[in-house]
Amino acid sequence: MTLAEKLEQRLTGRPDSYVPARVLERLAGLPESRGRRPRTLNWMMHAGQGCLLGALRGVMANAGLRGPWASGMFFTVRLTNDQILENATGVGAPPWTWPRRELLVDLAHKAVYAFATGVVADRLAARRGPGPGQVHAGQRPGRVGDVAPPPRTVTSATAR
Repeated sequence: MTLAEKLEQRLTGRPDSYVPARVLERLAGLPESRGRRPRTLNWMMHAGQGCLLGALRGVMANAGLRGPWASGMFFTVRLTNDQILENATGVGAPPWTWPRRELLVDLAHKAVYAFATGVVADRLAARRGPGPGQVHAGQRPGRVGDVAPPPRTVTSATAR
């Protein structure tokens, strides 16, 4: 997401946003850096959210929620996470109040993050085979109500 953001900024001339840093300042009870550009806090917030939410996408993939549908679901989670933090701290405003161009740029960046993270998470999870949801879905094609969950399997993790 950051790489796409930097490329977009070079093309459009859009300056860096310090909203992530301002959110972190408020969440951590740090003094607000009015008039300054807290780059370190910005990077910390970007990296922290990227890691935490990336881990969630990994959980989704390991459960069997893979592919574009799952990445679309994750896109919504990514956007919702930012909006909750920004609005709860008073740093941001609801997206429907933003200028349309700013909204489109933000949505594009979140989509890049969601789908790129999905590709990585899905590939890593696929090395372990199908997830439980995929096993269940594979019992009978189509959505039917009379398919019970597959039996539990004993693995080294559950045998302990």
